[in-house]
Amino acid sequence: MPKTTKLRTYTVRDGLLDEWVQRWRSEIVPLRLELGFTIGGAWVDRESNRFIWLISYDGPETFAERNALYWSSPERKAMGLNPDDYLVGDDELTIEQVY
Repeated sequence: MPKTTKLRTYTVRDGLLDEWVQRWRSEIVPLRLELGFTIGGAWVDRESNRFIWLISYDGPETFAERNALYWSSPERKAMGLNPDDYLVGDDELTIEQVY
């Protein structure tokens, strides 16, 4: 399958941006990397409580198939992390690098 990259933008609940970033770094990133995803970077926009990141997958499965594996994994379930506790909005774009 060709490489797929997603640009994800999350709007985080007031007062929870730093906690979200900490949990994303310590819990989400290691499992994503273990499952073959790559993280192209992550940023915060404090003025609008937004968290922006790039995630890619370049493997034998589709991004959707690999993402489903992430969500159904015992490690993800053991996190006890419900995105709805932190996020009030999200947007996702599939992007293609041209330069």
